[in-house]
Amino acid sequence: MKIARRRFLQLATGAGVIPAVTGIAFALDYPTRPVKLVIGFAPGGPADIVARLLGQRLSQQLGQPFVIENRPGAGTTIATETVVRSPPDGYTLLWTTSADEINATLYTDLSFNFIRDIAPVASIDLLPLVMEVNPAFPAKTVPEFITYAKANPGKINFATGGVGTSQHVAGELFDLMTGIKMIHVPYRGAALAVTDVLSGQVPVTFSPIPLSVAYIKAGKLRALAVTSAKRSAALPDVPTIGEFVSGYEAIATDGLAAPANTPPEIIRKLNEAVNAALADPEIKTRLESLGSVVNPMSTADFAKFIAAETAKWAKVVKFANVKAE
Repeated sequence: MKIARRRFLQLATGAGVIPAVTGIAFALDYPTRPVKLVIGFAPGGPADIVARLLGQRLSQQLGQPFVIENRPGAGTTIATETVVRSPPDGYTLLWTTSADEINATLYTDLSFNFIRDIAPVASIDLLPLVMEVNPAFPAKTVPEFITYAKANPGKINFATGGVGTSQHVAGELFDLMTGIKMIHVPYRGAALAVTDVLSGQVPVTFSPIPLSVAYIKAGKLRALAVTSAKRSAALPDVPTIGEFVSGYEAIATDGLAAPANTPPEIIRKLNEAVNAALADPEIKTRLESLGSVVNPMSTADFAKFIAAETAKWAKVVKFANVKAE
């Protein structure tokens, strides 16, 4: 009986090893065909530009095309749902952004749970915004802006690229942390918001740096501060909001995710490939020219980052009573 039991345990152990070995071998071969990278924005925007840059580098590193598939609409939830419903085999990936973290609270009728249904793969970069005003606006610094806003409650409009965008919640977080109240004016895209600040139709916006840096340097817009924890290399002389409002930080993020239950060996291989790409000076310089900062992480740290950002924006969305359009 002892011999039979020993033989049974040997067979059972071996049966458990086979799937693990098969999974590892599968990951070593991965990818053996093109990988689809789904992004929830139209071509040409900041996230799309970074996705194509990284996709090209991953294609070179891993020997298979990383094909960008633009699936804009419904605040990026169409793209996210596409990936959530895809087979967890590593061949359909999601380009995640701050929109995913915001949407988790903004939309109350999603058919998926972002935290539960995606597997974080890799953090890519951080894209600070810049709080900027039309040069005719009386405030020249963040403290002056806060003082003016408190003296004129509900009279300052701020323009954004739409309800629930990173620009919108950055402004609402500023309200929350300073005790002021600005009026949100949504546009169909951040570029249109910048255009109306340039013309003086709206006095202030929280804009992606790439859209505004040329206007700032030409004196057509006045940069009050950037929204990141550290100053931006693209605007080194512009302070951070946090230098005046302790703890303030609002950044757009980019990352890579897969459907839940994707084999961990594949996720690990992708994470290593992404981090290797981000360590390349050429990639870092290119991203800096776009106003962003590389932000490599382990898969575990990226999962914690996503959870923290989702919780942070949930508080802001609820505070401002933001409703999806």
